[in-house]
Amino acid sequence: MEFVAKIYNAILNGMAKLSGILIFSAFAMIVIDVLMRISGLEPFIFIMTTIEYIFLWFTMLAAPYLLRIKGHVFIDAVTQFLPPNIKSAVAKLVYVLCIAGCCIYGYQLTGLLVEALQSGELDMRTYEVPIWLLFIPMPLCFFMCVIEFLRYLFGFDDMYSQSIQERENV
Repeated sequence: MEFVAKIYNAILNGMAKLSGILIFSAFAMIVIDVLMRISGLEPFIFIMTTIEYIFLWFTMLAAPYLLRIKGHVFIDAVTQFLPPNIKSAVAKLVYVLCIAGCCIYGYQLTGLLVEALQSGELDMRTYEVPIWLLFIPMPLCFFMCVIEFLRYLFGFDDMYSQSIQERENV
């Protein structure tokens, strides 16, 4: 079981690192695009579409890691004032709802990915890109979010264990 956990953690951390590389690449492409426009040069045609794809991939690849480190946005204004036993029950309910939502999205996106692979449809913007490139990270990332919420549900960690000040430092 430890071996599986190590592989999963390596994938999770690798996705976070890839996400960081992608967002830096988007930053660099935006700077290049702006500098080319300012200097009167014709900007590269592929930059805007590539950045749109990067934003999607960045978001999806970072989501499970942010969930792991509790760096995602969540509202605890109500739960912070609840007694511990009620707070725990509300947290479990939230975890179950999040697991159900991630499973639904992951299942639907898997279907869309399969459909896009079978159809060979192209996304036609400034250049043609196979539409399945949009869907590749989505099912994996939603199912990894399911795993992270299961960790919370089964008590390996608690999403509400940090104070507000600790979370603001993430």
